[in-house]
Amino acid sequence: MKIRTLKLREAHKPSAAYGAANGSSFCSILWDQQARHLVTASSSDSGISIHDALLPSTTPKILRHHRDGVTALALSPNSTCLASGSIDNSVKLYKFPGGEFETNITRFTLPIRALAFNQSGSMLAAAGDDDGIKLINTVDGSIARVLKGHKGSVTGLAFDPMGEYLASIDSMGTVLFWELQSGTILHTLKGVAPNTGLDTSLVNILSWSPDGEMLAVPGLRNDVVMYDRDTAEKVFTLRGDHLLPLCFLSWSPNGKYMATSSLDRQVLIWDVLKKQDIDRQKFEDRICCMAWKPVGNTLAVVDVSGKYGLWESVVPSSMKSPTEDIPQSSKKSNGLLLFEEEGQEPCSSGSLGDNGEDSIGESGPPSRKRIRKRSEFDEDRSTENTIDDYGLLPQRMAPKRAREQLDKGANEELRSTAISVRSKMQEAFQPGVTPVQPGKRRFLCYNMLGTITTMEYDGYSHIEIDFHDTSRGPRVPAMTDHFGFTMACLNENGSVFANPCKGDKNMSTLMYRPFSSWANNSEWYMRFEGEEVKVVALGVHWVAAITSLNYLRIFTDGGLQKHILSLDGPAVTASGSKNRLAVVTHASNCLPSNDQVLEFHVFDIRNGTRPSRGRLPLSPGSHLIWFGFSEEGLLSSYDSKGVLRVYTSQYGGSWLPLFSANKTKKSDENYWVVGLNASKLFCIVCKSPEVFPQVMPKPILTLLDLSSPLASSDLGADVLENEFILNNLHLFQIQKRIEESSSDGRDTTELDDEAFSTEAAQDRCILRLIASCCNSDKLVRATELVKLLTLEKSMKGAIKLVTALKLPNLADRFNNILEERMLNETKDMSEAAGVAVNQGSGLGRNGTSSEVSSEPSCIPSSSTTLSAPHFVKKVVNRGAQKGRSDHNQTAREVQPEAATSGGSAELRTTAAAGNQETSRTSNPFLKSSSNHEGAAKEAMCQRPPSNPFKKSVK
Repeated sequence: MKIRTLKLREAHKPSAAYGAANGSSFCSILWDQQARHLVTASSSDSGISIHDALLPSTTPKILRHHRDGVTALALSPNSTCLASGSIDNSVKLYKFPGGEFETNITRFTLPIRALAFNQSGSMLAAAGDDDGIKLINTVDGSIARVLKGHKGSVTGLAFDPMGEYLASIDSMGTVLFWELQSGTILHTLKGVAPNTGLDTSLVNILSWSPDGEMLAVPGLRNDVVMYDRDTAEKVFTLRGDHLLPLCFLSWSPNGKYMATSSLDRQVLIWDVLKKQDIDRQKFEDRICCMAWKPVGNTLAVVDVSGKYGLWESVVPSSMKSPTEDIPQSSKKSNGLLLFEEEGQEPCSSGSLGDNGEDSIGESGPPSRKRIRKRSEFDEDRSTENTIDDYGLLPQRMAPKRAREQLDKGANEELRSTAISVRSKMQEAFQPGVTPVQPGKRRFLCYNMLGTITTMEYDGYSHIEIDFHDTSRGPRVPAMTDHFGFTMACLNENGSVFANPCKGDKNMSTLMYRPFSSWANNSEWYMRFEGEEVKVVALGVHWVAAITSLNYLRIFTDGGLQKHILSLDGPAVTASGSKNRLAVVTHASNCLPSNDQVLEFHVFDIRNGTRPSRGRLPLSPGSHLIWFGFSEEGLLSSYDSKGVLRVYTSQYGGSWLPLFSANKTKKSDENYWVVGLNASKLFCIVCKSPEVFPQVMPKPILTLLDLSSPLASSDLGADVLENEFILNNLHLFQIQKRIEESSSDGRDTTELDDEAFSTEAAQDRCILRLIASCCNSDKLVRATELVKLLTLEKSMKGAIKLVTALKLPNLADRFNNILEERMLNETKDMSEAAGVAVNQGSGLGRNGTSSEVSSEPSCIPSSSTTLSAPHFVKKVVNRGAQKGRSDHNQTAREVQPEAATSGGSAELRTTAAAGNQETSRTSNPFLKSSSNHEGAAKEAMCQRPPSNPFKKSVK
């Protein structure tokens, strides 16, 4: 076969300062996705060169950020991020093709030898002379896992195109297959590749075929050995005219060809299916790295002296082009929940160039071990020369064994399916945190109180704390962070920080920093070895951290380790408010529909109880992206489909949907939730494709009205119906707080005022709904609504309304409802007073006993001309409360004001000395009469119902 020569041009000069005294160094070369640029680097040069492939004569762009020679390069699949490793022990990221420096994403204690991106670019594997392979999240810079198993320097890394495995090789010739989902070693192949010794210019490498079915490894006989992806069994070899061991190999884009270089300074081009070389090239020096052009028939090469060149028309024109029929690898989950693949709405993760990625990836079909069969006509053929549909047939398989293998394959499929389901479980996240943006400041915490931001520099970070309202918090000085904190939480008393496992001891750190203290050294931190903090939360005098061991660790604000609880499942997120801590965990694996199965727990830290727990509802196909408490203390959640839910104790504990982004946001908008109050959702509107805010310019909070996902009503009064639902929720919560305050003996005056205002607002809303019903001829619905009115004045207003609308039949019904309600209330009051006397609780305030009045109760006229009642506040009547056996709410004593100029008089429900005492369940306001003697009877007769949703009307 004809041997040709290729002229190379110099890209890097050997330098004795970087250990290239013998003139040999390891050099790297890469193409970008569009084949517009070539990237070269050398272990004898601290610079990285970006060459214009279209104009090779132009001066390349030089990136000089390393302090020592560059030993490894990797380019993300979408060619937006360039990674470099160096003898200076650091791994750096750059924008591509601009070359702007982004960040030092990690650092080792010894030189880096190998880098590799996964299929989505969201994960970077880095290794070298250190003991361990780091799997790094390119989104936030966190280290997801450290894989340890090699005894020598790791010189080659390759992610399986299907996203299930990572293959690695060391200088001693050992190959390891890693399962990404669990981080465990699946297969170990010892001594299958040459031992390169201490020669750093010669490295062992490996590479997956583009379809992910085989792993190519340099063999011990100057050949290439192919191993099966699932069994790690030897499939076949490529053995030709190489006289010395291989030093590099590279698959063509379609996987039909392979280029190999050897210490004999030859480069051979192989037809993989035919297992024979089809062309070769002799060079003046050893070729240490090669890269096929993504488009076209060209191979880029670089030798150990730093010279590079392009081998045009590598594959003969009579054969299929190396870029024809490129296999489309299935987009599978790569097994690490922190890094998922394409196809989801963005949340808090994704590659640097793909904002559309998410922490919950769609998984492709489960992999299963390939079953290879042989026909009876192939029994005499050599195993090595036999190929099936895949071009491979490693061994003979008898029919019985084939059936057993088929059954085993089915079991493998079931197991793989289970793993695929587990791999889709949502990873833990901290509310209010934004992903790492190299070279930019980001949020460690953003809530309704303030923000915590951080900016990463070389070896440390700069953290600042700011309050939205400076009057609510002190001025906090900036701090220097040497721990690399990735999450934080903030309240009025202090802030808590945490980082993932780092360092040789794989330790995670938790630090609490109070804003004010009488002691000088009030700041404290905790270290967890082999246990990683996933989520943190703050409350009144307590700090909580949830770890990777499913431990809920509760500390006092002084640093006392108070409680350690075991959670039922892996944590998803957590939030704190005053004495309450809410935690979300996984209740089980995902459903077959890929829906998350989450559970929430509410802990009362002060009392050491768990008052609430249950399933956390999510929209189908969504995941949780925000979780916290409203300003009123309501537990709330927001999912990736844009639905906000609030937890209430109604119906034994239920989640009410109060907002849907699909009905409000524009197609080019995304909502990043910060918090909410009784009527508004606070969020930051991000323009697509952005899904989180930038620190600068300062983001603007947008207030959106809460709106339940109501059905389209025939009334056309969606706004009023939404207001009706929100008022009901607000009133229910106020009444619950009144009950809790009364049981604790606390003053409820302010809550009484708030309840009265809410009841009045709800009555106004109901009156407008009644008007809409009358105009739409929905009289039955109007009758249902009038029964929900709380105040007598409102009921009389409804009667006036329907009378004005000339609906006399409806007016009569409203009159009957009003009279029936007053009669029932009078009867209830009389029974309550009688029970109080029978139980000996009918003592007046002066200590004298009183008797129940036998005077008949009066029922005032239901005429619409009656004047509106005047309501005043009451104080608690403990005796009447004790006597009411058929009510659960606190009874109150009436104190009507006298309308005369003589001042006011106290009236009681007992008949002694003209004093009469009344009580009601929750509404603390009753009518005041100008008739001093009849005030008690009118208050008893005209008292509005306490809760129209609990009270039944006969």
